[in-house]
Order: sequence, then C-alpha cells, then structure tokens
Amino acid sequence: MLDELLGRAALKERIDELEAECEDLSAQLEAESERRVDAVSARQDAEERVNRLEDRIAQLEGELDRREDDGDDLAFRDRTDLRGERLDAVLARLESIETEPEGVVSAAVADGADAPDAVADLLGDRARLVERATPCLVYADDAGLVSAVLEPPVQPEPFCEWGDSARLDRSWCQPTGAFALALVRADVFAIGEYDGRERRAARSFESDVKSDHSKGGFSQGRFERIRDEQIQDHLAECRAAISERDADRLFVVGDRRLVDEFGDEAAATAAVDVSERGAGGLDAALHEFFTTRLSTF
Repeated sequence: MLDELLGRAALKERIDELEAECEDLSAQLEAESERRVDAVSARQDAEERVNRLEDRIAQLEGELDRREDDGDDLAFRDRTDLRGERLDAVLARLESIETEPEGVVSAAVADGADAPDAVADLLGDRARLVERATPCLVYADDAGLVSAVLEPPVQPEPFCEWGDSARLDRSWCQPTGAFALALVRADVFAIGEYDGRERRAARSFESDVKSDHSKGGFSQGRFERIRDEQIQDHLAECRAAISERDADRLFVVGDRRLVDEFGDEAAATAAVDVSERGAGGLDAALHEFFTTRLSTF
C-alpha cells in the first residue's frame, strides 16, 4: 500500500521488466558467443582438411581435363606414380634408349605452355595430352616405339632437342647429391641436410600458434589476427633456420598455403600430407616429394 501511495509499485514493475529484458539479452549474447566459438572451431577443422582436399581436387580436375578436352575422348593409356626402386627401373630404361642421330626427342615443357613444334609434329593430336600434363618431360622416338610423359618433382628449365638418346638428369626425379629439405607447417618446422637419400643432419622446432578459440576473452576477429601474426612470426623463424643450411640446393614442402612463401629461394616446392614431426616427418616428406608420375600414350 505504501509503495503504491509513493509511486514505487510502478517503478518496481519497470525494474522487473528491465531485469527480465537484460537477462534475455545476456542469454542472446551468450548464445551468439557460443555460435562464434563454434564457427572458429569449425573453420579450424576445415583448414586442416583443406591441404588434403586441394591436392585431391587438383588430381580430379586433371582427370576431368583429360576426359573433356573439346569433347573428345583423347586420354593417356596409363598413368602411374613412381617412387623408389620402380622409379629407378623406369629411369634406367629411358637412359638405355639408343637410336641413330636425332632419333629421339626430349623436351621439358613449362606449366601451361604449348607442346614444342618437334613434339607436336611427332605426336600429332596426342600433343594435347602433353599440354594437359604440364609442367612435364616428354620423350618420344621417330619410330613410334617410345612415347612417355614424366611429371617430376623438380621441373627443369624448358628445352626441346633431338638426339641419339634421351636427355635425362636423375636429380629431376630422385634425391641425388647434397640438398636441404625443409618441412613447413603452421606451427611446426623441420629441416634436414641430405646426401642422396641419407640424412646427415636434422633440426626442428615448434611455435606457439593458437589453434583453438576458447570461450570468452577476445573476439573471433582478434583471435584470427593474433593467429595470423603468430604464423608470420613462425615463418620468420623458419626463414632464419633455412638461411643457416649448408647445402645450396633447397626443397620446401608442407602446407600448400605456406610453401609458396619460399618459392623464390627453393629449387622446388610442394604440398605434402605429412603428420609426423621432427626427423620422422622429414623422411616421410622426402618419400612423398620424390614421386614422379609416368603417363604413356
């Protein structure tokens, strides 16, 4: 009664209404925060799959190109990924080819380039297959007994020449001589010094890069900015470690989005799906990197 006489009742009712509205807004804010955290986690999970999926997509797109070039059904007879002993045997067979002078053509065709005239004249319509496989190496003889395309891990500068044997350098396809192999991921780095397949030294480290956005704290946008800055700091440490290598020749493998950062200083870069860390990751990356695809007509 006294509250009504003093006008307090209406104020208390308004306060109750505002408190209820505040609770509703707080619940909405918490739900929105939950959604943002879930979105960040989902994004991070997706990023982990992107590298694997991009490689698979590239393979499927290549297959699609082979099947849908101007509506025809021109395709390689067979395509095989070669490593280790099988690769060694195939390269030895190519090296054993001997013909009369200017009996076999060898060519290195750059990414997206047309087949050289000598290759186009010799292969005819099949030269379109070469163009789909670029960057690649092409070998064919004037008798039609040899016709093969190699997609090596280390693509040489373009050339096209006739000779009495195939022009082939094992270092394009296999680990030979002294070189350094660096494995770069968002928070992991390893570098090994190799002589052929023998690893002589290795160094690795991990960086503190945020991988989970916990509830509360800063916003999703700030979290992502901090993570990007941490990755850039990690790459700077990777570059410093790479600069201390002994071998001149350098190969950089790892996450697709990161290896391109080293394209200017590396002889070759490649995305590899390697989950191991340290020396074990280096050896697994070496095995995956030195893979050559053989395509036959």
